[in-house]
Amino acid sequence: MKSLRVFLLILVLPLFAFTSMHKYYVSVTQINYIKEKQSLQITSRLFIDDFENVLKQNYDEDIVLVDEHNPEQVDNYMFKYLKNSIELVVNNEAVTFNFIGKEYEGDIVKCYLEVENIKSIESFQVANRALFDLQKDQQNIIKTKINSKNKSVILTSENPNALLKFD
Repeated sequence: MKSLRVFLLILVLPLFAFTSMHKYYVSVTQINYIKEKQSLQITSRLFIDDFENVLKQNYDEDIVLVDEHNPEQVDNYMFKYLKNSIELVVNNEAVTFNFIGKEYEGDIVKCYLEVENIKSIESFQVANRALFDLQKDQQNIIKTKINSKNKSVILTSENPNALLKFD
């Protein structure tokens, strides 16, 4: 039932993206476990204007993401914000991710993250509070592909955590 809800949200959301009735606050984070590389590869997609506004609010009011005069500083702010917003626990052990980079695609910024040295995954916890400090209606969709199993959850400010079992 939950995966149906996520599927419908992903299907219907683009239809409303071009209406002026209401703005939706959504991010999508894809987390894949690559067993051969023993790594979690993470792609987090956020609307540029929302991400820029939260970085202005937290770090530098003059920051402009797409017109980068100082790309290293922008990367540092992005990494710092994501590090404070996303928590990952693999097999009951907290893990940290590296910021690999970013790219812009239309009105979306894709942030690439990676956790190395993951030998196996039986349980996986994720907390994603990204943009909750900017907008209480924010929803963060987490899609995982771990051990050849696809699972999805929607995290909100009232429920920012999820535990997924893969045993």
